[in-house]
Amino acid sequence: MLIEASNIHKTYKEAGYLLHVLKGIDLKIDAAQVIAVVGPSGAGKSTLLHILGALDVPNQGQVYFNGQDVYGLNDKERSLLRNSQMGFVFQAYHLLPELTALENVILPAMVKNNSRKTSAIEFDGVKLLEKVGLGQRVSHRPNQLSGGEQQRVAIARSLMNSPKVVFCDEPTGNLDSQSGAMVIDVLLNLNKISGQTVVIVTHDQAIAKRTQKIIYIKDGMLEG
Repeated sequence: MLIEASNIHKTYKEAGYLLHVLKGIDLKIDAAQVIAVVGPSGAGKSTLLHILGALDVPNQGQVYFNGQDVYGLNDKERSLLRNSQMGFVFQAYHLLPELTALENVILPAMVKNNSRKTSAIEFDGVKLLEKVGLGQRVSHRPNQLSGGEQQRVAIARSLMNSPKVVFCDEPTGNLDSQSGAMVIDVLLNLNKISGQTVVIVTHDQAIAKRTQKIIYIKDGMLEG
């Protein structure tokens, strides 16, 4: 079991009222699975993804990653866990405009501040760009790339530190159908070749049907 969430609750204060977004979620995710989390807007999909990915803290409940209690860690330890074990792909690509595709991809490895030489990190970055079909675009900046290409750079960046899981929050939301299909192809292919677990939040049933397991969430609770 790679990820296990138990009795996850999340509330927010909004205009003086408590908004109960997640209401006792229990969830298990095996290694090497591709999972879709689907549901209507406001159902709590992104909030759940952020809690599973150690980006947001639940008000109640536990998340275990490889048997480790994620929210028993302090902030620094959780940051290290995210950087070394998890990758993230969002609807907005979050690429730094002043950096090339390669520089964006290797950023997580540079932040990790390990003892590896920059040349070795760059070599791995180029290989990742080749893996997502952008071997000829390593020196291009984001404004020289299409939306689909930018998202593939973001996927390559998410893989830089060889994470065990990649969390994707509406990764095709800003793309046309053809570019979106290509992005999903890349994610599914990476799972097939490298065995990465992939968790995709999406409202698109066509994308969900291509995954191995679909989790439905409505009004902060799992259905089915």
